[in-house]
Amino acid sequence: MTQQEKLSQDGRTERAARRWSVQRCEGPRTGPPPCAGVAETFFRQGMCAVLLWLAVVASSIAGDVVRVLPQGKRPEDSRLGPLKTLKDYFPFAPPATTEAWRRRAERVRRQVLVATGLWPMPTKTPLKAVLHGKIDRGQYTVEKVYFQSFPGHFVTGNLYRPVGRSGKLAGVLCPHGHWANGRFYEAPEKNFKQQLEAGAEKFDPSGRYPLQARCVQLARMGCVVFHYDMVGYADHQQLAHRAGSREHMNTKENWGYFSPKAELWLQTIMGLQTYNSIRALDFLLSLPEVDPKRIGVTGASGGGTQTFILCAVDPRPAVAVPAVMVSTAMQGGCTCENACYLRIGTGNVEIAALFAPRPLGLIAADDWTKEMETKGFPELERLYTMLGVPERVALWAFLQFPHNYNYVSRTAMYPWFNEHLGLGMEEPIEERDFEPLTREELTVWDDEHPSPPGGDEHERALLRWITNDTRRKMTALVPKGAGSLDRYRQVIGGAVDVMIGRRLEEIQEVAWEDRGQATVDGFLLKKLLIRNVAAGEEIPAIGVVPRPWNRQAVIWVTRTGKQGLFDGPGRLGPAVKRLLEGGTAVLGLDLFGQGEFTNDGKPLAKQRLNSDRHAYAGYTYGYNHPMFAQRVHDILAAVKMVQARWAPDRIHLAGLDGAGHWVAAAIPQAGGAIGRAAVDTAGFRFADVEAIDDAGFLPGAAKYLDLPGILALAAPTELWLAGEGPQAPAVVRAAYRAAGVPEKLTVCNTNREARASAAVQWLLR
Repeated sequence: MTQQEKLSQDGRTERAARRWSVQRCEGPRTGPPPCAGVAETFFRQGMCAVLLWLAVVASSIAGDVVRVLPQGKRPEDSRLGPLKTLKDYFPFAPPATTEAWRRRAERVRRQVLVATGLWPMPTKTPLKAVLHGKIDRGQYTVEKVYFQSFPGHFVTGNLYRPVGRSGKLAGVLCPHGHWANGRFYEAPEKNFKQQLEAGAEKFDPSGRYPLQARCVQLARMGCVVFHYDMVGYADHQQLAHRAGSREHMNTKENWGYFSPKAELWLQTIMGLQTYNSIRALDFLLSLPEVDPKRIGVTGASGGGTQTFILCAVDPRPAVAVPAVMVSTAMQGGCTCENACYLRIGTGNVEIAALFAPRPLGLIAADDWTKEMETKGFPELERLYTMLGVPERVALWAFLQFPHNYNYVSRTAMYPWFNEHLGLGMEEPIEERDFEPLTREELTVWDDEHPSPPGGDEHERALLRWITNDTRRKMTALVPKGAGSLDRYRQVIGGAVDVMIGRRLEEIQEVAWEDRGQATVDGFLLKKLLIRNVAAGEEIPAIGVVPRPWNRQAVIWVTRTGKQGLFDGPGRLGPAVKRLLEGGTAVLGLDLFGQGEFTNDGKPLAKQRLNSDRHAYAGYTYGYNHPMFAQRVHDILAAVKMVQARWAPDRIHLAGLDGAGHWVAAAIPQAGGAIGRAAVDTAGFRFADVEAIDDAGFLPGAAKYLDLPGILALAAPTELWLAGEGPQAPAVVRAAYRAAGVPEKLTVCNTNREARASAAVQWLLR
């Protein structure tokens, strides 16, 4: 069909629709029909058939107007493909310059802090450390230790101290991995003999007690060593390690870990363990003999994860050896190694690289780290070379052994610590016999030091304390002046930037393709397919530039996608029509999960989860953007397209009738590109979302003052706000006052039906 034929058909359709409207407006008949015979009956049935046919044609043509792609075809969008999982490929591409790396490192470090619930850091309360039960082994002593990372929540472990050393001593943190019983681990007899035969272990008892052997040898080398428990291991029994989602803990108040509420506040076991590691470092540095400038951290497997995560977010460690964990392959399979947002757009190699330029040693084995020599480590070498310290990164690949922290691996770590902690030991360094400690000698709990209460009530109390502490911190951030507004943007804005995961300036290339046109209500509608090229994303859209044009453009965001431009078959909505009559260009689009993204055209109410990991949000949203963020991405891509194709003087956003929350999040991510924004929140709050697969689920959003906290980031953009009652939320008002532009905040209190008209009047003023 030629374009002329298409326009002609559109005209015929409009005329048919008008005839249909006239016939329907004739009004009902009164009294019996003038002819009740058979002929009259056939006539009436025929008229009904004609009217039905006209309605079908009108509906079909209206659908034709709305659709950009052929019927039944969906956008070729990467987001419709398989979800990313922890077992996918996570390459690291170091930036070309030190300045580019500085910027990238700041962004990834903030991402890790937000993901682990540590942005900003919780209030540090007194450790109230207890040391008791010292055992003297001649060259070193071992003490039992427990302290409070949070009030009432205890970190447990053993402190190894060298004997006969003077002056300041190096300190080493030793987190363990998922060894059975953790700190109490003893290799089964069969396993121990296999290790000896394979050359993985060399001595007895170090091969039977490899975790103790590491601590003993480091103490003999002159280090103060703290070996501490993971959550749910050894003496740390107040919480289970892999509790997972539990219905009775999924409550609106006093919730537990793994619940939607906990995720909305970014409260995770991984975050708790990371904070425990930070507090363990606080404890180690509280010891008067420990040199704060000589701190090392080393652990394997899950302990390797704890090692490089701690070293990514805490500047105090000086040297690190995360063993058999860092790779471009499997990223860590346990709930204690996963959190929402943690690895979106990044991976373990880049997170470990945040330690640069400090000395980083890595150990690989015949596991998911086996390709590190060719995938991951060369990139780390390039980074360290660019930073001028190529000698400070090393990889020891012992591919003859499976997953381990065996004698061979430990013997590679000791010289690294010897050199970079300045221990002055003669090399080679070999482990020597020692008398292992029994479980009874290691445990910190006894009659005089009884174990604290745990279970569900402790879990609820812990999260209640963390939540209340967070609320106090967030409330304190509410702007009171220009300086405090900067701090608000740094903390709240920095978190929102991670949660949305994309800024307008980061969209490198947007292309568009014309897919036809149609005339509706006298306006020429252009069908467009917008492409975010680098992301592999496609967005069906409809754009209208009226003649004459006032060089203003509004991106019209609705709950139903670009269908929201229309008010029935072949009719533009009155608000959209008013904008066009006022000379303003309009773009409507299908956000991800709307319109042409779905088989029936109805917006998705649920988002996909990694099916085998559905019980924990971190397995999905630790690797994939939530749908809420993806929809904001589409708004930003639309802004980029309008800038490039139409080049208007100003671009405005409108999100009405329940679509305002996406627009609210797009404003700060657009970096000043938005002139005005009309936002109808319809009272939406992230805290009200009750399921992790809900389309509105955005992990962390409740923590950062919910939707009002995001709206406050709009200042000083001109903002029309509805759906929030007689006045804007306090934090929004405070932000506009602090920005010195309270007049740029307009609150609308009209009824829901009149809001679109009021918003358009405000946009056109």
